[in-house]
Amino acid sequence: MSGGRGLDSRFATAEESTGLLLWQVTNRWQAAQRAALKPFGLTHVQFVLVASLAWLGTDGPVTQRQLAGHAGTDPMMTSQVLRTLEGRGLVRRAAHPDDRRARAVEVTAEGAALANRAVAAVEACDERFFATLGRRRSAFTGSLRTLAGG
Repeated sequence: MSGGRGLDSRFATAEESTGLLLWQVTNRWQAAQRAALKPFGLTHVQFVLVASLAWLGTDGPVTQRQLAGHAGTDPMMTSQVLRTLEGRGLVRRAAHPDDRRARAVEVTAEGAALANRAVAAVEACDERFFATLGRRRSAFTGSLRTLAGG
């Protein structure tokens, strides 16, 4: 089947493409999150890392690799963002007590306080953004969980 306007696609219309729709929705959601996080001086990835670290950091040292795994971020990018967060006094990085090759990362009191203020704005943004799904939100979340694990 040939798509529209010279693109050899199997879709008759662009609105049939799951990938394109996901791209469009993701861009709209990210724009909403950027706006929600702007008052906190955080990018979305900075928020995800500091909030993930606050979440994970209650059970002892967290390695950069563990943090990247939890957040679903690239380890090299995670290291770069952590340097920025460390420069702002939101996280601390040190030698890991049990693994000479690893860096232990912990959220500072200032970082945890900022993450807790920002998470309220992020969750409120999600509520507004996904409200149009109504009762279908739970099924949508389940579908995203399936794709995230896959």
